[in-house]
This record gives sequence, C-alpha cells and structure tokens, in this order.
Amino acid sequence: MSAQFEAVQSPYLVPHDGSFRVETAATGPPHGGLRKKAKRERLGHLRKELGRLQRVLYADNRFAVLTIFQAMDAGGKDGTIRAVMTGVNPAGCQVFSFKKPSVEELDHDFLWRTSVRLPERGRIGVFNRSYYEEVLVVRVHPQILGYQRLPRSEHTEIWEERFESIREEEEHLARNGIVILKFWLNVSREEQRQRFLARLENPEKHWKFSTQDVEEREHWDDYMLAYEEALNATSRPWAPWYAIPADDKPYMRLSVAEIVVDSLRRLPMSYPAVDDDTRRELAGMRERLLAEDQPG
Repeated sequence: MSAQFEAVQSPYLVPHDGSFRVETAATGPPHGGLRKKAKRERLGHLRKELGRLQRVLYADNRFAVLTIFQAMDAGGKDGTIRAVMTGVNPAGCQVFSFKKPSVEELDHDFLWRTSVRLPERGRIGVFNRSYYEEVLVVRVHPQILGYQRLPRSEHTEIWEERFESIREEEEHLARNGIVILKFWLNVSREEQRQRFLARLENPEKHWKFSTQDVEEREHWDDYMLAYEEALNATSRPWAPWYAIPADDKPYMRLSVAEIVVDSLRRLPMSYPAVDDDTRRELAGMRERLLAEDQPG
C-alpha cells in the first residue's frame, strides 16, 4: 500500500485542503436518521464484520490498522472504543491510553512514546489520546514545554514543526502498510456539561471525575482553535481525520464502526494460499488421522 491510500468517504471526513471549521462541524446526528434500536442492530452487524475482517488481516499479515481517538473530556472515547472493538479477538487488538508523560518519555522526542506502541502487522491498534496531545493540550498550556527540556528556548515555530513531524511520520507509516484512521469525537460544550453532571450524580462514576475537567472547560475556545488547526494541518488521504458528532453516543459509535469496517474492506488482503505441495502434505496428514484407531 502506498502513502496515497484514499480515505473512506464520509460526511465527517476532514478535507485535506485546510478548509475545515469547527464552528460548522456537527455535534449531533442528522435529522431523520435511524432509531436507537436500528442503530444498535446495525452496530451489532458491523462488530461481526469487523471480527471477520480482523481474522483476515491477521492471517494476511501485511497490513496493520491504527485508530486514533481524540476528544474533550467526556467526549466518549472509552465507550466508543469498547463498543466498536467488542467483537475483535483480543489477541489481534492492542489498546493504549496516553496520559501525562513519564520521566522516561520526557527524555525522548514527542513521538517516541507512541512509536513504541504501534500495532504489529496483522493487528488493530487503538490509541486513546496520542501524539496529538502535543499540539492540543500542550498548545493550550504552553508552559508544559518547560518540562520537555527542548534544545531551544524559543518556540515561535514549534507547532508548525510538530505538524510537519506528524505528517512525515504518518506518511512513513502508511508507506509501510499501516492504515491510519483518526477520529475526533466532537462533543458540544453543553453536552459535556450534562455528562459531567451525570458523573457527579452517579457514585459509581465519581472515580471518572476530576476537578481539572471543569477547569479545562475555561479553555474551551482555545481547545477548539487548537483542534481546528491540528486537523487542517494533518488530515491527509493516507491519514484522514473524521470529525464525528459525539452528542448522540449510539450514532457516534455507529459512525466510527462504519468507517473502520469500510476501510478494512478496501484492503487487498486474503487468507494465505496453499501451494500444491502443501496441499498434498495436508491431505496425507488427514489420511493418517483418519486411519488412527478410534477410542472404545
């Protein structure tokens, strides 16, 4: 597969020409769509198909899939990953969550900690947050750069430099058979508020809540600008971004599942063919097994 892999078309595909605008991106589903039960049934079918495709991906062993999930807090990353990947064999799926960098991670460049977690050939990799934190959270809170011990003290061009590094890294991965699918779960500010309140009212979800979650809401506009610039700078045919409406969880999960499944269907992969010598050998093994004395 070349780096010119064409992204699956979707109304939520972020254009590659820099024209994406957060203010016009939908946070809710279109009117007149599927009912909740129909969404659930459709998602169930897609899970089964994803499980089938993952088995072929594993057997073919030439490609890998990397799915990246970014969102504001309470955007639905964990639930979407769980809902979409339920039918995938755990042996063929690798999920990593990236939080505050460790001391070891800070001693490397900003792409290192995710590079060592890339999926092997034949597997589906899931990044819950990713190297994009370095042009999102760090951009909103540039004081974090002080902890990264960068060789230069002047950072006027650092964001464009990091965009360039990301584009080059993703193109390199695509050339080497990794299908990159990036999902921004676009939750509205009001829906986020309602989800925070629901967590506070449910004792079983208190562990998911942090006072920092509310404090970050004060930077909402800064985050939206950072997302807009990051998506415009890094959405490419071989590493597309999809801005998925996230206010309706069933619709969000279904939209992600459809894109993942459609992308896998387009890969030129199959179960390995067996040559004539191997086929004769297998036939001989079958005859030996059939000829064994049966118990009793």
